[in-house]
Amino acid sequence: MKISIDVEATPEELRRFIGLPDLQPLQEEMLEAIRARMNEGRDGYDPLTLMRPFLPAAYQNMDAMQKLFWEALRQGGKASSGTGEQQEPGGGGKS
Repeated sequence: MKISIDVEATPEELRRFIGLPDLQPLQEEMLEAIRARMNEGRDGYDPLTLMRPFLPAAYQNMDAMQKLFWEALRQGGKASSGTGEQQEPGGGGKS
């Protein structure tokens, strides 16, 4: 059995219906803070330094973030191989 329901609603209407808070003022405040920081440091603008306060401590280090992405890709590759055997780097499998 297949049931399909079509709902025509704007994102604002759906947000209110579900009961989610209105984050528009918070978003605008954060964007204004980012704009102010960008304007203060135009000459030595560094996007990573700008975004550091908004990132969790674990992701403030780009090396840690890169390792996280590689680990996620590695885990995804194991899960999707379907054979249960680990692939050797370079494409060769176990003999």
